[in-house]
Amino acid sequence: MNGILGTALAVQSPLIVDGAMATELEKHGVDTANALWSAMALIRDPQAVHDVHRSYFEAGANIAITNTYQANIPAFERIGLNGDEARRLIAAAVDDAVAARDDYLSSVPAPTVENTPDDRRSRPLLVAGSVGPYGAFLADGSEYTGGYTLTDVEYRDFHRERMRILAEAGVDLFAFETMPNMAEVRSLIGLLSDEFSDMEAWVSFSLRNAGHLCDGTALDEAAAALDGVPGISAIGVNCVPLELAGDAIGCIRSATDKPIIVYPNNGDIYHPSTKTWTPNPSGLSLAQLASRWIDAGASILGGCCRTTPADIRELVAVCHGPSVRTQTSGRETLS
Repeated sequence: MNGILGTALAVQSPLIVDGAMATELEKHGVDTANALWSAMALIRDPQAVHDVHRSYFEAGANIAITNTYQANIPAFERIGLNGDEARRLIAAAVDDAVAARDDYLSSVPAPTVENTPDDRRSRPLLVAGSVGPYGAFLADGSEYTGGYTLTDVEYRDFHRERMRILAEAGVDLFAFETMPNMAEVRSLIGLLSDEFSDMEAWVSFSLRNAGHLCDGTALDEAAAALDGVPGISAIGVNCVPLELAGDAIGCIRSATDKPIIVYPNNGDIYHPSTKTWTPNPSGLSLAQLASRWIDAGASILGGCCRTTPADIRELVAVCHGPSVRTQTSGRETLS
């Protein structure tokens, strides 16, 4: 296993991904009830984006996911911005995450003769560039159905510019996340191989049930299709109910030896028709289920909708104890 994610896993396993962005932005007073969702904060309150990223690093996360899930040029143009303004905002989203990592590291004492190395400084810290599906741009819940069809050229044209900006702005890898549609994933991995061959990505699917993508593709078949792709460094699921995660991990493991990533929602139940949530009926948490997911084969864990820095801190404590000892951050040191 090589590449930046594989190198990080060789230093620390499991790796911990951050949690929800929108949930925390709302606590900062950012209104996410719009077509851009959390990406609106890139315009209205970029400091809040930075602060959310930093709070997850402080909680012990290894990987920050940029606030670009719904940030793409057509989406910004739809609200009246021009292409150049949209490009600057996408790049700024990377800057927010990188600056939060740097600020966090600067707050951790460097080792001296008088003290021992600080575990918080020594763990891998990466920034993953979020690439959400075309369905997220539609802003009608299509990322949970996969009910849309574009040609390969159209998918590539939609994703290319955001990926270029993310790469040039300095993300360590791409996060192709909440992917409901296998045709779109095939286009993304083709684009990655053809035009971004110096980058790597993980692919995480949204699911209809534990064995199928939202578009009906069998999860094990989807994982098998990615198994031989060199640029794909992990395969998994995100934005799924807690209770689906374990079976989904087993399904993926049956088809690939690649690292498995899982970052489900916090257990609350989302109602797309009303865009509201019902509190978690099971009472289970990420931390309570983490050992099961690791036993099933996952090596990268985190949270998606409604998860918080407190959830990530509990997850870190379960996986690594109160202190985490590993090696430092960034594309330069781990690639």
